[in-house]
Amino acid sequence: MKGIILAGGDGTRLYPATIALCKQLLPVYDKPMIYYPLATLMLAGIKEILIISTPADIPRFQKLFGNGSRLGLEISYKIQLKPEGIAQAFILGEDFIGRDSVSLILGDNIFYGAHLSTLAPKMMSGLIFGYRVKNPERYGVLVFDENQRVIDIEEKPEFPKSSYVVPGIYFYDSNVVAIAKQIKPSARGELEITDINRIYLAERRLDVHLLERGVAWLDAGTFDALQNAAAFVQTIQERQGVKIACIEEIALSMGYLTPAQFLELASGFHNNAYGEYLRSILVEETSLLSSH
Repeated sequence: MKGIILAGGDGTRLYPATIALCKQLLPVYDKPMIYYPLATLMLAGIKEILIISTPADIPRFQKLFGNGSRLGLEISYKIQLKPEGIAQAFILGEDFIGRDSVSLILGDNIFYGAHLSTLAPKMMSGLIFGYRVKNPERYGVLVFDENQRVIDIEEKPEFPKSSYVVPGIYFYDSNVVAIAKQIKPSARGELEITDINRIYLAERRLDVHLLERGVAWLDAGTFDALQNAAAFVQTIQERQGVKIACIEEIALSMGYLTPAQFLELASGFHNNAYGEYLRSILVEETSLLSSH
């Protein structure tokens, strides 16, 4: 399976902070926002990743990640000249996807406590999630029948039929490219991901998994949401002493990096707090191995 991070758009809801810098590079507490969706894909076992962004921001992501080899990944890039909806990502990523299944995650979405790695291999042709929110009218809303089966998805309805919405991570087979090409722009001129999900749903090729109450999903696309996300990350990290979305730590734990490669990576952070945390991980792992 391959992964796509959609990190384009103008970020107008975060102006003036995003006039000169895309929102996915803004910090969420102690790391760039894009670290969080990247970490989610890595934890799902995905190593080949395409980042889609604007002509101005692609060089910034390349400076941040390069080709991904320092993390044991293969990261490539695709320019999005004009944002035309989430589903456009599959058209732009056609050559990258090829005949493989693919996961698309939005670059401003943060997941915590979601064990997606155990769910993705069990999907049919498509897999989406449901998450309960208090303001469902802002999202794609799941519609259930009397047996609690999902029968429809409504995009930003004025009167939502449930409180469950579809968060910004999706899994599909390679047929998603052809489906994305056949859908028409919505009234707001975008290729809607909801239309893709409806087609999979109508063909009974879509799994819908409701995320448990212990799972956190944060959409950091507004100032309040960005501040709330930073506060959430800070609280968890200070309470537990571990970092959320530490991509270097994930690369080590997933076996993408050897301890020696990880140590070399950690040394690049010199004596700041992030580097100290990385070095403490290796010390802890070494002590655990020597005690057995």
